[in-house]
Amino acid sequence: MERQIVTDSSSSNVGDGSEVVRELMEVIETVGSYAEFRKTQRKECLNLVRRLKLLVPLLEEIRGLDESVSGFALDSLGNLRKALLGAKKLLKNCNYGSKIYLAMESEAVMCRFHAVYDKLNQALDDLPYDELGVPIEVKEQVELMRMQLKRAKRRTDTQDMELAMDMMVVFSKKDDRNADSAILERLANKLELHTIADLKAETVALRKLKKQRGGQNESIQQITDLLGKFKQIAGIDESVSLDGPISTRTLQRCQSSMVPNEFLCPITLEIMTDPVIVATGQTYERESIRKWLNSNHRTCPKTGQTLDHLSLAPNFALRNLIRQWCEKNNVELPKKDRYASSDNYSAELMEEISSLVQDLSSSQPDVRRDAIVKIRMLSKENPENRIFIANNGGIPCLVQLLPYPDSKIQEHTVTALLNLSIDETNKRLIAREGAIPAIIEILQNGTDEARENSAAALFSLSMLDENKVLVGTFNGIPPLVDLLQNGTVRGKKDAATALFNLSLNQANKSRAIKAGIIPPLLHLLEDKNLGMIDEALSILLLLVSHPEGRNEIGRLSFIKTLVEIIRSGTPKNKECAVSVLLELGLNNSSLTLAALQFGVYEPLREITITGTNRAQRKANSLLQHMSKCEHIP
Repeated sequence: MERQIVTDSSSSNVGDGSEVVRELMEVIETVGSYAEFRKTQRKECLNLVRRLKLLVPLLEEIRGLDESVSGFALDSLGNLRKALLGAKKLLKNCNYGSKIYLAMESEAVMCRFHAVYDKLNQALDDLPYDELGVPIEVKEQVELMRMQLKRAKRRTDTQDMELAMDMMVVFSKKDDRNADSAILERLANKLELHTIADLKAETVALRKLKKQRGGQNESIQQITDLLGKFKQIAGIDESVSLDGPISTRTLQRCQSSMVPNEFLCPITLEIMTDPVIVATGQTYERESIRKWLNSNHRTCPKTGQTLDHLSLAPNFALRNLIRQWCEKNNVELPKKDRYASSDNYSAELMEEISSLVQDLSSSQPDVRRDAIVKIRMLSKENPENRIFIANNGGIPCLVQLLPYPDSKIQEHTVTALLNLSIDETNKRLIAREGAIPAIIEILQNGTDEARENSAAALFSLSMLDENKVLVGTFNGIPPLVDLLQNGTVRGKKDAATALFNLSLNQANKSRAIKAGIIPPLLHLLEDKNLGMIDEALSILLLLVSHPEGRNEIGRLSFIKTLVEIIRSGTPKNKECAVSVLLELGLNNSSLTLAALQFGVYEPLREITITGTNRAQRKANSLLQHMSKCEHIP
């Protein structure tokens, strides 16, 4: 988009310029006051605030704009204002937003940081420093900041593996570890959601998020369920004042009378005012289920069943029961909200997305390539863009371009699908369009970046259990193992996260073992420079539960490596290593005796006192097992 040049240099414009500078100073002062950045983005937020403060000397130099300043300079300051306001909005979200949501969307949030860096860099590059009378030393300081922004834009390492894997476990419906209170406690501590104040603030943040996303369904439901588990762990008994009508918007319960679950809409978790029945027999608030159906969903949100028809039948009986209960308990039914929906979304951007999707099918290669690149960038920015790209038919068009005989187009296309797959509904749409075999093909034969992003896409898609099966069935595990062994550091990390997630499926464990995953995992344990011990141990912990995995892993050299990790690794390293050794030892006592010979006893005793909760339990179990083994003749 071309810059709009301001040509009027009258005193009113100069006044506007001075006002812009004052506003920029206030923005920097405001973001400097934020003190509650979410842990998952804290480092990036603090770095951005520090860099913004480097602009203060520049702003102080140009604070007294005079009448000789050109319209071009004023326009450049306006662009800097837009960039700083974008940074402020992002930092504010990371300071007050839902901690669980920001952890789930950590990759997408990082993309928003990168977009902010780009806009700041461009705005600073456009400033006419000589005209504004900026001294050389201040200009050098700005140039230093710009160099920092460019470095910061390089893609960071794969997200915190412990956090990512713990969240995968608690959100997995089939993994029996999701009931493990130790995992929930660790996750609550990691997200800093273990005090009453933390949990109340998260409830408020989640309520705002629901409103912003129009009662969005699956991911919000997951967050709500997890927050409920955190509250149970903390033993919180939520209550509200009974003086006067109670607003059910607060989602808090009366001390004397709990709101019956059947009165709450499964989508919004709010008391229903107009309940309707769908084809599966489930009841929802009319406005919520209409929004769900209008977003091209054809399944029941609660059961996941395909709807035979889309008719909605009023549930008069339930509506009468809700009204009677509200009158009896002095509860005021909520007034109808106007959900934040596509009506409030930028019409211009919606039109652009629609046009770009059409251009994906253009017969002109340059037009098609430009559309892919723009969709890739738009799909990085926010959840709304991902929804609108999908609703405009973007996913089928992108999937058709995956086999296109141009490596850069393949790279951009698979990356766009990776970004789109962050949305839960899009995960299903992408798989349904037959993308997984084509993504696996790019994983085998694409450029380095395309292979890395293909692995990341398979990781994202395999968050759904049905997609874990598809990736395994289409032989996606061998190329992931190859990337783990021979890829770049980033490629190894992307492959490791995907292989961990896929190995939650029992059949995929066998496929991974047959594909030769054990040797590269053992290499990762030995090569400390790669910094992937956590990833390797986490995957080994899954594979050791499989008989074939135990046979491959149970070698004396590996036992020695495990003992060394138990002795000197990080707390998480030790926890995983003890768990792996326990599983091996329970199935082969000779390996337990070998560990004793390598000197594991004293480190285990120390872990029972200083280790993580889970590590302490595992260490105690292993010590008990060892005492039995020592008495075996």
